[in-house]
Amino acid sequence: MTNSETFDSDALLFAEPELKGHKARKRFGQNFLHDQRVIGRIVQAVAPRLGDNLVEIGPGMGALTAPLLAASSHLTVLELDRDLAATLPARMGHPQHLTIVEGDALRFDFAQMEKLDKPLRVVGNLPYNISTPLLFHLIRYGAAVKDMHFMLQKEVVDRIVAEPKNKDFGRLSVMIQYYCKPTFLFEVPPGAFNPPPKVTSAVFRLEPYAVKPVQARNEKLLAALVSQVFNQRRKTLRNTLKGQVDEAGFAQLGISPMARPETLSIADFVALADYVDMNVKDIQAIVDLSDDADESVDNQ
Repeated sequence: MTNSETFDSDALLFAEPELKGHKARKRFGQNFLHDQRVIGRIVQAVAPRLGDNLVEIGPGMGALTAPLLAASSHLTVLELDRDLAATLPARMGHPQHLTIVEGDALRFDFAQMEKLDKPLRVVGNLPYNISTPLLFHLIRYGAAVKDMHFMLQKEVVDRIVAEPKNKDFGRLSVMIQYYCKPTFLFEVPPGAFNPPPKVTSAVFRLEPYAVKPVQARNEKLLAALVSQVFNQRRKTLRNTLKGQVDEAGFAQLGISPMARPETLSIADFVALADYVDMNVKDIQAIVDLSDDADESVDNQ
């Protein structure tokens, strides 16, 4: 990855006159990556190849964009900040193999980017203020995606990769791991950004399953049930699933009614959701109750 090792990202931040006055916008959650070593490690982890169907979310000032462009035959970037989107072509030298889409990643249909025999590879230093809803939006397109490499707050990444019986294991862990194989790659200190965030960050990889290890009968119900029990994570399953799973149901599934949600495996959650799907008449009411909070809760 010679290109990433020699790329001067600080030059992007300070050399060009039109960027000197650009201030990171808090409403967009902007913290611009400028540490060359971190940039090199991210590009090395992504390992882009000619012919990859590569998409970058939130290119910002182009710190990652430039080395990704140098290693790929085409790159599509999605940028919400219209000022940054407008100046990015000039900063990259107006390359013909760069496509810029100005828009909100939370509302973007990533399925339209899928190409025959070329699944999406998604990269991004995600806005920390919308990290959870954006992840839930992205995993919907798992069938069209080969892998995703993102940077987020380390505490969020810890929750994504957490295993059962770990204090970080929660709703985010269950739902991400149901759809994808997550891998923690490395930490990134605050000083790697301008302005520096108040938290340590981490880079991780998500690989959507072509065939899930366990398949729920009703995935909306699974998501609703997981949200329901982790909203009351200190309570036992007997209490949180009252009226949905009875003692006989717990016995049939081999799950203790006295267990708390963080002790269950992904397969256990799927088994519970399937049981409810087959034995409770009004499952739509369960789904409806969780819809409003489904993509807004960041600490379950």
